[in-house]
Amino acid sequence: MKAEMDVRAYNREAWDREVGRGNRWTVPVSPEVIAAARRGDWSVVLTPTKPVPRAWFGDLNGRDVLGLASAGGQQCPVLAAAGAHVTVFDNSPAQLRQDREVAEREGLELKLVEGDMKDLSAFADGSFDLIFHPCSNCFVDDVRPVWREAYRVLRPGGVLLSGLCNPVRYLFDPAQEEQGVMRLKYPMPYSDFTSLSDEERRRYTDKGEPLCVGHSLEDQLGGQLDAGFVLTHLFEDRYEEKDLLSTFLSTFMATRAVKGAPRS
Repeated sequence: MKAEMDVRAYNREAWDREVGRGNRWTVPVSPEVIAAARRGDWSVVLTPTKPVPRAWFGDLNGRDVLGLASAGGQQCPVLAAAGAHVTVFDNSPAQLRQDREVAEREGLELKLVEGDMKDLSAFADGSFDLIFHPCSNCFVDDVRPVWREAYRVLRPGGVLLSGLCNPVRYLFDPAQEEQGVMRLKYPMPYSDFTSLSDEERRRYTDKGEPLCVGHSLEDQLGGQLDAGFVLTHLFEDRYEEKDLLSTFLSTFMATRAVKGAPRS
């Protein structure tokens, strides 16, 4: 599972399974949520709990929006009901079906595209006004191509909204964390695919769960800057369910970045 293509293939199948299990990030929004969005009453999240400030979006009416690795029938249908022209791009066919379900149920127009978030060659340069990218790049082995491709497909002045995982989440022994103990175990760079022993990895693969990669802040924030983005806003967030590490610090963040001139 160390080969690059295996990362994508494994997590595609794993997220298809998560749909069948009813993972919280795979459950489509209700008709009531869509009706409220059509009235202008809506919110979406990039991170576990905090709604993204509406000011980060600007006027969505008639804007071309890419939901990048954002399928599951949750955020993208809401943005479409709020007036945007939305394309949903995701690695999981089952997750994309959740968006199709909501679109057919609610009479929404959503374009659905399956693919690797590191390769947006399905789209021409300057195709979108806004990209909505929740905490999902932890499921690819290299995040910098994601930022470069996002920059390419945005129009000048376009906005990238991203949810990010602080890599500190991956440094501790999960077995001891379940017992209420925080013990540093894994150094950076971290990947479930390469940092774990076969026995440790089976903790997830035996259940068919997705595997993660802990990207450095240099790659997540610096990578956006190196691609040419200008960071304008940032907030931090924590898990809403019981999470020992979240009792000590916020381990997620959301960023708003604008397409500027690429750095040399």
